[in-house]
Amino acid sequence: MDLQGELIEHPHSVYDRLRDAAPVCRITGTDGTPAWLVTRYDDVRAALADPRLSLDKSHATEGGYRGLSLPPALDANLLNMDPPDHTRIRRLVSRAFNPRRTEQLRTPIRATADRLLDALGPAGTADLVAAYAAPLPIVVICDLLGVPEDRRLDFRTWTDALIAPDPSRPRAAKEAVVAMLGFFTELMAHKRSRPGDDLLSDLIAVRDGGGSDGEGGGGGDRLSEDELMSLAFLILFAGYENTVQLIGNAIHTLLAHPEDLARLRKDPSALPAAVEELARYEGPAPLAIRRFPTEDITIAGVTVPAGETVLLSLSSANRDPARFARPDLLDLDRDTSGHLALGHGIHYCLGAPLARAETEIALAALLERYPVLEPASPAPRWRPSLRARGLTELPVRYDTARSPH
Repeated sequence: MDLQGELIEHPHSVYDRLRDAAPVCRITGTDGTPAWLVTRYDDVRAALADPRLSLDKSHATEGGYRGLSLPPALDANLLNMDPPDHTRIRRLVSRAFNPRRTEQLRTPIRATADRLLDALGPAGTADLVAAYAAPLPIVVICDLLGVPEDRRLDFRTWTDALIAPDPSRPRAAKEAVVAMLGFFTELMAHKRSRPGDDLLSDLIAVRDGGGSDGEGGGGGDRLSEDELMSLAFLILFAGYENTVQLIGNAIHTLLAHPEDLARLRKDPSALPAAVEELARYEGPAPLAIRRFPTEDITIAGVTVPAGETVLLSLSSANRDPARFARPDLLDLDRDTSGHLALGHGIHYCLGAPLARAETEIALAALLERYPVLEPASPAPRWRPSLRARGLTELPVRYDTARSPH
């Protein structure tokens, strides 16, 4: 079943159909090879926590999954790992994204949001993806890692080439990978010679110092050089990609629900809960990272052979009426506990606290600044990708003066 086009343009109607008729079905995967798509909430949630579903590509059937082609120096990352390596590396970086550290970042995040809105001016039209939703997470994650300002736009270009490849430029993705490898090699060398007060310098110190978890641990947490570079790549890549979609989709959804937008403008204290519902309603990732069964496995009565690709639909699970009543309705008062927009289990999004904070702050700053905020285009375009659910642009009209109406 080839659903690529439909899943980009009309994903939720397709998922409605599949949950009823074929909750586990064979489709053409994101890389053109066969895959099994799982769409019901209970099945997706259980599969996300099932240790028999591996992220390690060595379990893939020969000649099957191809996926994104990355060199070893970028491929030894958490999205390709199972325990114990996954546990070891995640432990090393998890403190950088814990709630306490995120709280410390809220003031600089708000300062960045205000600076971007200052650049828009008091009134006019703008593409809020290019002018706001995209640059905000780039600044935040690059500041966290210590990436020089003059290289940040390069990274956005490379990321876009990997997530939503341009069919007219078949070599663009490969060129982006080569450029990123060169970038990270150069950045590592720079940080080793001139370490700073940033996460990347801290990780290099752990790597070069023999490995310690900073809490009295021994050398068991040592990073290999490929793991170090792959970890930096993943933090920058995922820290940007998920958050830009989360912010952009949230703004787009609220523009389509002006009563909810007005409510949040009047009561910003409701924003944290609203971000959870916005993430459930139109999350940044349609699919979880592909899995490979280490043995034949049965899901919803369907046997999936060992080594074949399994795609778990987070978007479909979050709109499953068996879990969320009237799921196609945006309800800011909904109990969203258990939504899967940022994953579940040991591979739950490491940067989830930071992504939530950035989205909440981005919305608060935007709604506080502009009493008038409305779409400038009737139908913004979605990116042609199943890896990320996001808009190519979000044209809006805005004004700091209240409308006479």
